[in-house]
Amino acid sequence: MQPYLALLITILLLPLVLPGQPQLVPGSRGEDGLCHCVVYLTNDLIRLKELEQLQSTARELMDKYDQEFSKVANGSLTLKLLADSDQLGLCALRQEVDILKSQLRECEKQQEEASRHSGLPLPPGSCAHGGLQKVSRPFVVQLNWRGFSHKAGAWGRDSAPNPDSSLYWVAPLSEDSRYFEYYQLYKSYDDLVLMKNYKERSMGYGDGSGNTVYENFMYFNYYGTRDIAKVDLSSNTLVLQRPLPSATYNNRFSYVGVSWKDLDFAGDENGLWVLYATEESKGNLVVSRLNTSTLDVEKTWHTSQYKPAMSGAFMACGVLYALRPLSTRQEEIFYAFDTTTGREHHLSILLDKMLETLHGINYSPLDHKLYVYNDGYLVNYDLSFQTLKHRPSKLPAENLSWLPTAPKPIKPNKSSSP
Repeated sequence: MQPYLALLITILLLPLVLPGQPQLVPGSRGEDGLCHCVVYLTNDLIRLKELEQLQSTARELMDKYDQEFSKVANGSLTLKLLADSDQLGLCALRQEVDILKSQLRECEKQQEEASRHSGLPLPPGSCAHGGLQKVSRPFVVQLNWRGFSHKAGAWGRDSAPNPDSSLYWVAPLSEDSRYFEYYQLYKSYDDLVLMKNYKERSMGYGDGSGNTVYENFMYFNYYGTRDIAKVDLSSNTLVLQRPLPSATYNNRFSYVGVSWKDLDFAGDENGLWVLYATEESKGNLVVSRLNTSTLDVEKTWHTSQYKPAMSGAFMACGVLYALRPLSTRQEEIFYAFDTTTGREHHLSILLDKMLETLHGINYSPLDHKLYVYNDGYLVNYDLSFQTLKHRPSKLPAENLSWLPTAPKPIKPNKSSSP
């Protein structure tokens, strides 16, 4: 295209530099057979400089043409790209709107489900509910007071349903995640968060992260034995030590990912419990309720769940709830055993976690929270329970006496015939 335009422009500019016309004179044929002729040009001959100027002008015009053509081409490409981009943006926007609509529908569904089951907040120590319904997202309080290297441990508040108690405790294990040696006590949650007004105690003979506090006493597995140890927190003295019959120890049947937690103590609205396994149970979880004064086993229940397949467990209103890991960031409460009825059932309640391993898990009846020691961090969760469905009772018959009754029909008097 460009050579033809250059030739056309040159032809059009020729009249500007060739005002005259050449004159041709007839020629003759020579001896060599070639034709010889003479051409007489006019006086205003085209000069070489003028021809160069003509070619330069032609190139300038072609450059301008190329530039304008490039602008038009770029403009067309830009418009096409904008059109394509608008189409892609519109498709992406529609997809985002669809996703938001789906999330909104799911949120509305969850709110409707929650409003259907939710009722008034449970008072401290109340079991007027139909069992665990869901667990909130984790709330990270802080790193334990001994530092990140102390990944294993336990923490919580006094698990006895005593509204007058506001005691909180934190018990990190040694760096090898086995030895329970030190703990701190706080009079309130504010003191715990601000790390003030605390008492630091040295214990020196605990094993694993199955500790719990019940009625101002700490219960834990005595180091290297199947013994239950009971320590008075007021004086930091060991007041009672007693073996748990048939319980395995020394990391025989601990939880998955959590070592040395052979005896796992729990407190709830119904008392003090210990979760463990025996050789007779083939590693399946055993639940026993303890007498807090003597540490005698009052009653025992056997479950069908293998303890090393669980990541942890807790008690709430006499019901055992067991967890198992789904991933490094999520657990599932998958199993429940009701000690009141002796019945078990499976469920699926998801529990998010900040780090991979949940060590100590303690439930508090006072605020219906889980206190979890998550790889060195103190984390808690709010628990929601299903509300009980009450059927309206029928009114007794005597309570309906105030209702008006239909008048009795009046029979006409029989008149005697005359």
